[in-house]
Amino acid sequence: MPPAQIIIDTDPGQDDAVAILLALASPDEIEVLGITCVAGNVPLDLTTRNARIVCELAGRRDVPVYAGCDRPLGRELVTAEHVHGKTGLDGPTLPEPTMPMAEGHAVDFIIDTLRSAEPGSVTLCPLGPLTNIATALQKAPDIAGRIAQIVLMGGAYFEVGNITPAAEFNIYVDPEAADVVFSCGAPIVVMPLDVTHKALVTRERNDAFRALGTPVGVAVAQMTDFFERFDKEKYGSAGAPLHDPCVTAYLVNPDLFKGRHINVEIETTSELTMGMTVADWWGVTERAPNATFMGDIDADGFFALLTERLARL
Repeated sequence: MPPAQIIIDTDPGQDDAVAILLALASPDEIEVLGITCVAGNVPLDLTTRNARIVCELAGRRDVPVYAGCDRPLGRELVTAEHVHGKTGLDGPTLPEPTMPMAEGHAVDFIIDTLRSAEPGSVTLCPLGPLTNIATALQKAPDIAGRIAQIVLMGGAYFEVGNITPAAEFNIYVDPEAADVVFSCGAPIVVMPLDVTHKALVTRERNDAFRALGTPVGVAVAQMTDFFERFDKEKYGSAGAPLHDPCVTAYLVNPDLFKGRHINVEIETTSELTMGMTVADWWGVTERAPNATFMGDIDADGFFALLTERLARL
């Protein structure tokens, strides 16, 4: 079976970086056509910098990196330096990137790629706010029917919220964009906090990254060392959730995850619950299912896969 052709849409972020590294380490399952950057965890100038740093760390200067939207569709940008540090990749000391940005806008790259590829052959993998994807869908509505699937990290149901009491960060930053995406009709797979909060980087799992002894393994261990201080204090957990790699791990081995095909709506009007993913997990409405909403993960299998693949880089 040929590898899945994907576009990674991202706002790196340490966990975004690990998701990208996993994809680049899995060429039999995943072909990364390009990386599109969006403002989110940190502003756009830093997310484009960080994406190129990660590509160079993996020895993949050939992967094009595009700059996308620098703010949400209709509101001010909210960032997360309090979690990821002032650069978004605080932790390891990595050299500034030397590879150039790809020419053109990320939104146009998404549109052109989907229009030129066979229908149903390209998967979109958003790891941050959905601004680029929504803008592409608004600019070119015809692409919705050409998308193989959208596999995204965002939202929550049982875990509720991590940036407000009701909302997960990626959806909260641009709820209007999320509403566009969840309404577009393309197949959607969601990795919510309900899954990612079960993918905890414990000391033993982080030691396994460090024990690889490679620049990638050591950098990943240093990244997770840095951002776990926030999550461990916040949640009282044994380690930090490794959110975004769940997206690329799903493309490598979907059997690691379990979920339900349900209706998911995005709250865009209430300031109290702005950005909430209203997931009809129990089927109590008559709204048509529009997303496969994951609820569980084989965490040991996930970290075994991640460690094995990172060792390849």
